[in-house]
Amino acid sequence: MEKIKKVSEQITYLPHVHSLGVIGDPGCEGLGTYNMKIYAGALEETGKDDITLIAGDLVPIGTKHHYQLIQELTEVLAQNDVYCLRGNHDTGAYEEYFGHKNYVLLTDNFSLIILDNAFRIFDDEGLSLLSEILSREDVKQVIIAFHIPVPNHFILNCVSEEEFSRLQTAYRPWKEKVKYLLCGHVHSRFIDEVDGIPLICTGGGGAMIEDVSKDIRACDIEHHVVHFYEENGLLKYQISDLSDDCYSRERKDAVLKQKLSETVQGELMAHFKYLMFADRANRRGFEKIANLFRALAASEYYHARNFYSVLDHPVPFKEAVGTYIPGEEFEHEHLYKMLADYAERHQYPLAQQAYINASIAEEKHASLLTKAVNMDKFNENVIFVCPICGHVMFGESAPERCPICGGPNRQFETYEIKNL
Repeated sequence: MEKIKKVSEQITYLPHVHSLGVIGDPGCEGLGTYNMKIYAGALEETGKDDITLIAGDLVPIGTKHHYQLIQELTEVLAQNDVYCLRGNHDTGAYEEYFGHKNYVLLTDNFSLIILDNAFRIFDDEGLSLLSEILSREDVKQVIIAFHIPVPNHFILNCVSEEEFSRLQTAYRPWKEKVKYLLCGHVHSRFIDEVDGIPLICTGGGGAMIEDVSKDIRACDIEHHVVHFYEENGLLKYQISDLSDDCYSRERKDAVLKQKLSETVQGELMAHFKYLMFADRANRRGFEKIANLFRALAASEYYHARNFYSVLDHPVPFKEAVGTYIPGEEFEHEHLYKMLADYAERHQYPLAQQAYINASIAEEKHASLLTKAVNMDKFNENVIFVCPICGHVMFGESAPERCPICGGPNRQFETYEIKNL
């Protein structure tokens, strides 16, 4: 039986449903593996509920190709029935795959009313359906779900006051039944109250979390899902944050895990070789060829990132910087010194030089990372890298020459945070 539902009836009764998991905006930034890892983890989390609702923007653009991709992925990963709500990216063939844009799910504990406002308007069909359901005596607790927020106290990216007034007119005679307004669209989350009703905005099911305002920053919000459930006769909700390691199915297969690791190494080697050749082409004046190979190198990097994202077992973001320090210290204090000594004994001067220079750079890496452990207080705005030996420098200005290899500062690569 298909997990992701094509809604053929505008009113569907689900007698055995007591909880709902909500995923916001999984696919509007693309359906690549790196992006979809969070969505996969979100589906696992909402699998704890009886049904799942995707609160819009399943896909980056509403073509059959993209709908087919998200449908196939969801069928494999979903652990319960999945219903969809149309977002502003979900245009084109949406109804062919997911059915009605306005519909209702009735349960014994609550009712979920789905309204389409993908184009920033509530259509008459949806508002009429809303009034019809709210007028029923057997309907007591209602969640009204739509994609684009109504006017609120946090953001301006919402429908107009006029459109919100049309929505209010439709539910006003039965306002006491409306327990929550639910929306997505914003790649973050906030809880507000509008017209005396809680508004839950959730867009943390896959898209990159963004700064919304000075009060709602990306660094303060995690990817997440929202659970709705009934407790002591009342409809309640709980937000569950998703870790960066929220999905791990593939790496539990030992054979696949090894092959993925080998694939990452192969893609990164191709990335490196293409960059090397781009440098050679650039030095000989073949700028178009160099540009081609830089583009190919970037492509290979993104391939590697996709494969590695399946394998990756990251710690929480705020703790991550410190985990890189031991590797840098080991290379500086032990590994590279040992290999430099070996190269010296066997008269391999180029390898010896490379290991010595890299060892010095790794020491600086460890020092910088130690400073960066406290992310909020790290204030190095300009960092210079010598492309000859890889030495890292920082300060208001670069030295005339690299203190390790003597390379001129006109060749230094500059990494600078601007517009602070």
